[in-house]
Amino acid sequence: MHILFDEAGKLMTGRLMSEAESSLQVELDSGKRVKVKLANTLLRFEKPAPALLMPAATALAASMELELAYEFAPEDEFGFADLAADYFSDPPGVEQQVAALICLQGAPHYFRRAGKGRYKKAPAEIVAQALAAIEKKKQIQAQIDAWAAELVAGTCPEPVRQQLYKILFKPDKNAPEYKAVVEAARSSHLNPLALLEKAGAITSAYQFHWQRFLFDQFPKGTGFPALQAPAITDELPVAPVQAFSIDDSHTTEIDDALSLQGLGSGTVTLGIHIAAPGLAIQPQDAVDAVARQRLSTVYMPGHKITMLPDAVVQRYTLEAGRDCPAVSLYVSFDEATLEQKDSRTALERVPIAHNLRHDQLDSVITEAWLTGEAPLDTASGEIAALQPQLAFIFRLAKHLKAQREVVRGKPETFTRPDYTFKLQGVTGDEPDGSEAVIIGTRSRGAPLDLMVAEAMILANSTWGQWLAACGVPGIYRSQASLAPGVKVRMGTKVAPHAGIGVKAYAWSTSPLRRYVDLVNQWQIIACARHGTTAALAAPFKPKDANLFAIISGFDAAYTAYNGFQNGMERFWTLKHLQQTGTTELTATLIKDNLVRADTLPLVLPVLGAEGLPRGAHVRVRLGAIDEIALDVSGTVIERLDGAVEALDESAEAEDEELAAPLALAIDVNEPEAGAADPASAS
Repeated sequence: MHILFDEAGKLMTGRLMSEAESSLQVELDSGKRVKVKLANTLLRFEKPAPALLMPAATALAASMELELAYEFAPEDEFGFADLAADYFSDPPGVEQQVAALICLQGAPHYFRRAGKGRYKKAPAEIVAQALAAIEKKKQIQAQIDAWAAELVAGTCPEPVRQQLYKILFKPDKNAPEYKAVVEAARSSHLNPLALLEKAGAITSAYQFHWQRFLFDQFPKGTGFPALQAPAITDELPVAPVQAFSIDDSHTTEIDDALSLQGLGSGTVTLGIHIAAPGLAIQPQDAVDAVARQRLSTVYMPGHKITMLPDAVVQRYTLEAGRDCPAVSLYVSFDEATLEQKDSRTALERVPIAHNLRHDQLDSVITEAWLTGEAPLDTASGEIAALQPQLAFIFRLAKHLKAQREVVRGKPETFTRPDYTFKLQGVTGDEPDGSEAVIIGTRSRGAPLDLMVAEAMILANSTWGQWLAACGVPGIYRSQASLAPGVKVRMGTKVAPHAGIGVKAYAWSTSPLRRYVDLVNQWQIIACARHGTTAALAAPFKPKDANLFAIISGFDAAYTAYNGFQNGMERFWTLKHLQQTGTTELTATLIKDNLVRADTLPLVLPVLGAEGLPRGAHVRVRLGAIDEIALDVSGTVIERLDGAVEALDESAEAEDEELAAPLALAIDVNEPEAGAADPASAS
């Protein structure tokens, strides 16, 4: 005796092996033996054999007209044999009964299951809705097929072009545009980027990366609403100093400046002067709303998106020739021993005498020039007049750095240069990707760079500790240790920063460029105005939910902005390779198959590095460059002589990120949305 039975909604056939009181043992067509409950048995028959029955019944079911079957079916609950009797003949044969069962199971929009082998007609209005939905689905699939065919043929349908960045990076995987790209990529055996480029959806690699970033971070564009910079109404005293800033030539948001008093007196006072938009901009006003939405200035070669409108920036920037409102930190030192004596904070107007540009002066203001080993007349008269102040600040900076290194437990090493990108031929407000790029280097730890860096660390550390002493919350950056994998965290509680070697570190020195610094400046201003009662007057109170929201938003935005900057620097580095015809370069093996170019900001995977130690120097032949995927690889062609380089393990994760090609959210290998898992049906 053969049996047709239903297990988990799936029809199967098999040969009866044994029968108990409440169950059967059946050998399936596949040869597998299973135990089946009697309640799951739908039909017993002698012949035909299952191997003959199922193909014939399936073909007969396919020939059944669903509309006619719906018309013939009883109005009340019925069994599949009842439908077979009404539709075919009474009594129906086994083949006809199985065909009716297959038909009923395959038409849930016409017939609802009411039990094992039992069904009930769906209401007419439900059937109409279901048929309309099926027809709509057919039309959508036809549209998907048509779009996919166009893409494969090398033409991009306009709806796909309009959804380009959404499809690739934030897809709705049920959208027909997404499905068309996936279908076309599968049938053409091209990756989605190559497919879309071939179809003309991507015509400029530079614009692709730029528009992708705007889609992700600035969907409403980069323009500012009409804003007026609020005036600073405080009556501020004028500081008795002549301060100078140190930035590169492209900097318009001049946040910080330095001054020095008391040379030759035995006690020298270093002034660190920070632009004070926090004296005018207030939390939740119109300008603050814009700054809080953007959270930071975005940097990229040849262009930037500022956190604040230029008119607002120019109102508060520390421009030479003006007495600029500032939050000033004055720190006194013993001139001979450089021992720190005391510090104070002042709200004041600071005369800015000079805006020094380090990219123009690094070759002049050298360590030899500062120590008197090189003649002063290599610099202009006004710069030469600053030599005594710059020399002392440089001496102090080296001392402060040495003190931090004691706390760190090991010296800071600047083995990698900072790379600079200069674009030639920019004709509009922003690059278009066709410009010539010149990649230069700026050595970390150059005298001017060291002076500014140590002064800012001193200010951020001193103010961070002062906020804590006043009981005023701030936004801190901390790192528990220098152990591999221990990352820098942001929070509202003061904690040491092991990587820098300080007890506290609160970003406060770039309020025109980073929102976190503006928030901390508001808190510092409250401390300067109110002293021990500052906690009552500060805009943000302890455990303020707003502070935690700012930290979360800033972390996400800052990570995205840095990722974009890294990506654009990689784009221009690949452009540089193309423009200079570079096909080989020397590099250092940093991990497994990753190398870092010796003279360019480029990390890439290579073949042929097996067995080489980390730090080994090699010559690499470059492969094809993909500007859209930001991808390039190479092959090691020679091991170079020389000592193995000691590598900084803390930079390993950063190196891996820099080597990663563009990440897409589209996946042509995943099953279609809503597709059933075949394994779940049995």
